[in-house]
Amino acid sequence: MTQPLLSAEDVAALRGALELASYTVDAVNQAIGAEGEAGLARNHTIAAERALTDRDDNLATLIRLFVLQQAVPDSLAQSALPVRGLSPAGMLVSHEGQTRATLDIRPYAADDGVAGWVVSDHAASLNTRPSMPKPDFVLGISPASTTLAQLTIRDRVGAALDLGTGCGVQVLHLAQHVSQITATDLNSRALELAHLTLALSGARADLRLGSLYEPVAGQQYDLITTNPPFVMSPTTHERLVYREGSYEADGLMRAVVTDGAKHLAPGGTLQVLGNWVHLAGQPWEDRLAGWIEPTGCDAVVIQREVLDPYEYIEIWLTDAGLAGTPDYLPRYREWLDYFGRLEVEAIGMGWVTLRNEGRSQPAVSLEHWPHLVAQPVGAAIAQQLHAVDLARMSNDELLIQRWVLAPDTIEESYGDPGAQDPTHIVLRRQQGLCRAIEVDTALGGVLGVCDGELPLWQVVRAVASLTDVDEPALRAEILPRFRELVGHGWLTPVASGEDHR
Repeated sequence: MTQPLLSAEDVAALRGALELASYTVDAVNQAIGAEGEAGLARNHTIAAERALTDRDDNLATLIRLFVLQQAVPDSLAQSALPVRGLSPAGMLVSHEGQTRATLDIRPYAADDGVAGWVVSDHAASLNTRPSMPKPDFVLGISPASTTLAQLTIRDRVGAALDLGTGCGVQVLHLAQHVSQITATDLNSRALELAHLTLALSGARADLRLGSLYEPVAGQQYDLITTNPPFVMSPTTHERLVYREGSYEADGLMRAVVTDGAKHLAPGGTLQVLGNWVHLAGQPWEDRLAGWIEPTGCDAVVIQREVLDPYEYIEIWLTDAGLAGTPDYLPRYREWLDYFGRLEVEAIGMGWVTLRNEGRSQPAVSLEHWPHLVAQPVGAAIAQQLHAVDLARMSNDELLIQRWVLAPDTIEESYGDPGAQDPTHIVLRRQQGLCRAIEVDTALGGVLGVCDGELPLWQVVRAVASLTDVDEPALRAEILPRFRELVGHGWLTPVASGEDHR
C-alpha cells in the first residue's frame, strides 16, 4: 500500500468541512437543479454553472471546485475547506489569487444505505474539451460502476474481494454486508485515491497493489466482484490502466473468470461486468461455456448488448480524448485491422456470475437479454442460482410440492377490440430481469392457482377438470414449462404435499 495522501487528522478536517457545507447528493442536486444534473450526466457544466449564479456559500464553492472543475477566489476556498492540510498534498493549488482542485471529490449515495464521498481524477473531456487522460487516470462514478453495484448479490458473507477497485466505490457497497474486504489494483494511484474514499466515507478494506489475483495468491473469498479493464484495443500504444490490459482480445476477461473460480470458497460467488468478442464462425455462447465449464462452477451469463466493431471503436476513441485530433483516423484504422486479424465480428457486453457449489454436473445458463430490467438485479440472479436444485427435481418431486408464483408477477392480455377473449396472455415480472412469458389457458390456469395452498398435482387435476382435458396429457404438457419457470425463479416451494400416486 502506498503512502496515504492525507493524515488521519487532515481526513477528519476535510470530512468535517464537507459535512458542514451539507455536501451531499441531495443538496448538490437541489443546488444545480434537474437541468444541471442532466447536463453533468452528459459531461457538460453550463446548466449547473447558471444555477449557481450569484451564490458564494460553501456548498456552491465545493461544487465549483470538485464537480465543475472551476477556480474560485482563495478566500472562498479557505472558507469552505481546510486548505492548509490539502495544499501540501497537492489536492488544491493556488495561482494569482485563485484556487483550483486537482481531484474530484463527489458525494455518493445509494438505496442500500451507502453514503459518503468518492475521490477520483477530474473527467478529462468536460464540456467536449479535447484532453487525453494520463495512463494512471482514476475513473470516478460511472455507469459501469453503478451497474456492477446493482448486479452484486448482497447476501451477508465473511470475506470479499474487490478486484481492480479503482476509486473504491464498490468497497462502500461491500461494507454494508461483508465482514472483511480486500481491494486490489494494478494502479498505485488508484489505491491512493481509494484509501481517501474509504477514509472519508468511514469504510475499511485491506488495499493491495498488484495485477489480477497476484496480491491474493492462495486466498479464497465468499464473494469476488469486478469490472476489469474492459477495452480490447491494439497493444501498440500507451494504455489507460483503468480500462485497458495487455491481453489480446478478451484474454483478460477470460483470465478474470477462470482464475477467479480458483479463489472462490465453497459456496462463493464471482461477479464480473465485462466484454467478450464474437468470433467468425463460433457462437459466443460456446466460447464462454468453454471458459466456464472447466471451472466446475454453476454460472449465469447474461449478454446485455452487442456492438459492431465500428461502434465499439468510436466509443472508446472518444473516451480516450482522441476525437477531433490528428491521431483519430490512424488509430481507428489500426484498431479495425486488429479486429480483422482476430476475426472479431462483434463485441458482447454483459454480466458473468459463477458460484462454487461443487456439483458433479454444474448448471451453466447463457442468454442474450437486451430488454429493460429493474435494477438492482443481484437478487434475481441469486434466485436463479438458488433454483438450480429445484429445477432438477424429478416430475414426482415437482408434483408433490406446494408452489407460490412470484408476487411481482402481473398478467397482460392482448386482443382485438370488442373480442370476448384475448388472443395473447402474457405474465410479466416487475422486478429484476422483468422476464415475460406467453401462456395458454392451461398453463395460465395452473400458475394462477399456485398460491401455496395445494400441491401441484392437485392444481393440475383441478385445471384439467375445469378445461375438460385429459389429466395425464395436461401433466405431460405442463411439467417441462413449469420446470423452466422454476429454474428462472418464477416459482418457489413452500411445503411438501402428499404423494399423488
